Amino acid sequence: MLEFKVRGENIEVTDAMTDYIEKRLSRLERYLNDDAKYGAHVNVRSYKEGTFKTEVTIQLPYLLLRAEDTQADMYQTVDFVSEKLERQIRKYKTKVNRKSREKGYKGIEELDFAAAPGELEAEESEALDIVRTKHVALKPMDAEEAVLQMELLGHEFFIFQDAETDTAAVVYKRRDGKYALLDTEA
Repeated sequence: MLEFKVRGENIEVTDAMTDYIEKRLSRLERYLNDDAKYGAHVNVRSYKEGTFKTEVTIQLPYLLLRAEDTQADMYQTVDFVSEKLERQIRKYKTKVNRKSREKGYKGIEELDFAAAPGELEAEESEALDIVRTKHVALKPMDAEEAVLQMELLGHEFFIFQDAETDTAAVVYKRRDGKYALLDTEA
């Protein structure tokens, strides 16, 4: 069962909006066990240019589901986010079921997913095939130098060794064109 926490930024969340969000996202409950309760954090933002962004985060014991979408219609963002979350759950279920059959995992029934009604066999055949393995030598540098290296190579991300902390780190280009740094804890 999902417990919703709906929050608005630059917008007042009305009862109608909350009802629509809960109705649309409650469809995900068919994939979850009925006896467990999960928190669904929903954040709705309104921007000056007239667009809306809906972000949903659902924490499950073995999986964090998160999706966001930006559209001109707030209700449409909820629809798209719901579809994205449903795809994530089905993809994860397919992966877990395949692994358990192939490798004979014990205790897989403890995962908090119920049998999905009408789950397609086609999704079962979608394998996550690793088609290439590349080994890299991490070079000590700072984040700015890593961004420059990434841009020179024309990549979307770049892994490097942080010169200050001697830990692995990743810089990547965000959808908005800015850069972000993923840093590991020492």
